[in-house]
Amino acid sequence: MTEVTITRHGTADAGEYHAHLPGERAIGRLTWVRRGTARAAEHTLVPTEIGGRGVAARLVEALIEDARTQGFTIDPVCSYVEALFRRHPEWADLRAQP
Repeated sequence: MTEVTITRHGTADAGEYHAHLPGERAIGRLTWVRRGTARAAEHTLVPTEIGGRGVAARLVEALIEDARTQGFTIDPVCSYVEALFRRHPEWADLRAQP
């Protein structure tokens, strides 16, 4: 897998995860907003010049790691995040309840 560095940006109410690859100017992004005690993962965006290297998956994995350590749940509004939740039943406890 390509080396990806994830950074976190934002406030308590909204934020983004940024994925940086060595030697690339383009960054991948996952945006979220707070909804109660959950974070609604709204968009996962990976520019074509860094696509196909697992960047989107790393962004979601960072969100999952933070949910586990910080104690929030995730509302997978983004279709990509929703698809990964379906592929990873072990994440079911992190899904926000409607």
